Amino acid sequence: MAEFGKKPTRIIAIANQKGGVGKTTTAINLATAMAATKKTVLLIDLDPQGNASTGLGIPRDARDVNSYHVLIGEAGLAETTHDTEIPGLKVVPSGVDLSGAEIELVDMERREVRLAEALKPALGAYDYVLIDCPPSLNLLTLNALVAAHSVMVPLQCEFFALEGISHLVKTIEAIRKGFNPTLELQGIVLTMFDKRNNLTEQVAADVREFFGEKVYKTVIPRNVRISEAPSYGKPVLIYDHKCAGSEAYIHLAAEVLKRELASGKGV
Repeated sequence: MAEFGKKPTRIIAIANQKGGVGKTTTAINLATAMAATKKTVLLIDLDPQGNASTGLGIPRDARDVNSYHVLIGEAGLAETTHDTEIPGLKVVPSGVDLSGAEIELVDMERREVRLAEALKPALGAYDYVLIDCPPSLNLLTLNALVAAHSVMVPLQCEFFALEGISHLVKTIEAIRKGFNPTLELQGIVLTMFDKRNNLTEQVAADVREFFGEKVYKTVIPRNVRISEAPSYGKPVLIYDHKCAGSEAYIHLAAEVLKRELASGKGV
């Protein structure tokens, strides 16, 4: 569904129906690392919990007009976009109203393409649009996947990881067939990686065997600084740019951008 404007804006949805896998952390820090490479980035917080907004320092009282109003057509992107302390990175925050959007969208016309249509003004204005999806395969996530060119899946290195991701891959395929024929799996990033844990190594090996080159070489380690940063309203790259978590997200951004360029679709 995504179109192209003055520059080939790329829209990447960051999704996993399982919570607690580092999805929002990846959205925040990947966006920050991309902006650090002089890319212009818009992060859409589409999770009613609003953690991406909090993690980028957007106070609750500044979110009266948010991604909910964009989805239901009561506000445009320009009215909802906030600057962040990171040059080149802007955010459309989430608000508590978004938790009711699922019910409201059910009766709306063209309910699955509302985000895609709302994003048209952003096409050509940014190099990348990242969408932080809620931890479920609902109408909000459907809107994100219909709007996106590709999907990045953060995957926690734990026992049930492959079972969950196989369900998501089937959903991506269904959306490709029914709504968005250009949608592709951008890549899988292994998160909360603990090399001291044998299970972590085994899950990583299984995922790489199953998905091959779709799995990024970069892994995101378990790192206390990553966990601390959101409470200060900062990405870990700003909170502690020398920690292992920051270095991992810098490497991930480089790998994502390299893949994008190699595909001939990136900027």
